[in-house]
Amino acid sequence: MNKGGGMKKMKYVVVTGGVVSGLGKGVTASSIGVLLKACGFRVTSIKIDPYLNTDAGTMSPFEHGEVFVLDDGGEVDLDLGNYERFLDVKLTRDNNITTGKIYQAVIDKERRGDYLGKTVQVVPHITDAIQEWIERVAMIPVDGQPGPADVCVIELGGTIGDIESMPFTEALGQFSYRVGAGNFCLVHVSLVPVLSAVGEQKTKPTQHSVRGLRSLGLTPNILACRSTLALEENVKQKLSQFCHVPAENIITLYDVPNIWHLPLLLRDQKAHEAILGVLNLLGIAREPNLKEWTSRAELCDMLLEPVRIAIVGKYTGLSDSYLSLLKALLHASVSLRKKLVVDWIPASDLEDETAKENPDVYKAAWKLLKGSDGVLVPGGFGDRGVEGKIIAAKYARENRIPFLGICLGMQIAVIEFARSILGLQDANSTEFDPDTKDPCVIFMPEGSKTHLGGTMRLGSRRTYFQVMDCKSAKLYGNRGYIDERHRHRYEVNPDMVSRLEDAGLSFTGKDETGQRMEIVELPNHPYYIGAQFHPEFKSRPGKPSALFLGLIAAACDQLDSLLHAPKIPNGMAKKISLYPNGNATKFAKIPTDGIYSSCNGVHA
Repeated sequence: MNKGGGMKKMKYVVVTGGVVSGLGKGVTASSIGVLLKACGFRVTSIKIDPYLNTDAGTMSPFEHGEVFVLDDGGEVDLDLGNYERFLDVKLTRDNNITTGKIYQAVIDKERRGDYLGKTVQVVPHITDAIQEWIERVAMIPVDGQPGPADVCVIELGGTIGDIESMPFTEALGQFSYRVGAGNFCLVHVSLVPVLSAVGEQKTKPTQHSVRGLRSLGLTPNILACRSTLALEENVKQKLSQFCHVPAENIITLYDVPNIWHLPLLLRDQKAHEAILGVLNLLGIAREPNLKEWTSRAELCDMLLEPVRIAIVGKYTGLSDSYLSLLKALLHASVSLRKKLVVDWIPASDLEDETAKENPDVYKAAWKLLKGSDGVLVPGGFGDRGVEGKIIAAKYARENRIPFLGICLGMQIAVIEFARSILGLQDANSTEFDPDTKDPCVIFMPEGSKTHLGGTMRLGSRRTYFQVMDCKSAKLYGNRGYIDERHRHRYEVNPDMVSRLEDAGLSFTGKDETGQRMEIVELPNHPYYIGAQFHPEFKSRPGKPSALFLGLIAAACDQLDSLLHAPKIPNGMAKKISLYPNGNATKFAKIPTDGIYSSCNGVHA
């Protein structure tokens, strides 16, 4: 992208995957970014998702893991959350490319007549659109500094050979020639399985994967091989010979105790030298400075004192559904030197109906809830498990157990309070009971009930504290306002607020109009807070989210000392190093990421 005037050329690192999906391409791409950043380069990233959805917003978390929300309101793949946490950047919705977005852009141009009577085809029109999108987005600064980054890391989702990713593979093949040698480095993540009967590392799947890659016009510069153990030297030589990749450019991504060892693993195998060599950047790179990372990774392995948090949710069968929540809990627990233990409780298991139908599951769920040090009720859509979440909120309120409700979890806390304290047995959200006589939670006036994609209140919005003498304001460092990310269609009914506050509930945070409730607290409870926003999306290693820090501190009986400490939570962050984040489920053995978890009964 050298457009004259001495502008530097952007360098691109493309990460593809072969053999099977779920190898951890996102964590590999993030770790490569961390390593390049440690060498002194500014890094941005792009995730390509070959599905036809315009964005991730309408997909179930069971399909594709959590929907990550950006500052600009983009609903994107969870890997962008990994990039933001690993690299401490703020990405835009355009950093997530989907087939839907590309085809929509091309069809819009065709309808406008931009193609001047041409036959619009996958090649060249779709492939050109993909390349132009990459070049445009790579130049957007994401690290708060002016001007474009030095390197753009691009992850191609799915597996090489998938029909849906063909246009992207073709576009990237063309792109490698468009940007020129020395500006394009391809890292192929593949699997080297070990057959238990033989105990031998098998290279054939990777050989076939690389052959497929070459047949599509892409030549790998570096092979990153997933395996349980480090690659044996003869296996490395064999791969080098059959895949035409230098042995020093073949890296093993073997299982590690926690995910934050991965950038160190790459550095120890000199992955940065291989990448920088291909990109002609060796001459200006410094030695990677990963001291902080090393101490974090090692410290994580040594945490012993547990803190048990019960997550009462709807999607507990897949931990990726709550990935950012897990990371936020981990950042907070590590900052307080505690080993996070997560107890997953499917909300419906706490309900009376389960007691009749499956008493063992019911008992197991209640045992986990009663054994927890704190309760977290996350967001969700649909009415399944709602009563179970209300039961969990009631248990935490009555037994003075630290509680954090997020989005729907905050609305649940309000409904439970209205039922139990105000005596409004019919109290509900119009989402679940459109005819309720006491609507505590109502549909937002600007929402759409017919078009579900991108029609919610999305992205970064400002919350103003109504009183400063409250736990949430103190946790946020006594600031007058905060900016947090939102994703919701329903809100607390403003007509009910005065009755709820008269009964002892305190709405400590509101939007600029004062009509939209953002934070709710029970002042006479050790820690009972609900937030309409999603604080987990801005939690970073070294900068834990304030409300999660409060939950973990309260669960460990450390909240008072935390609230009286200077500069919360940043003061904590300076004193205590945290762990960079990633998608542990893809890499580490159990326990993953330093998070120990248990599931209730059959729901594991």
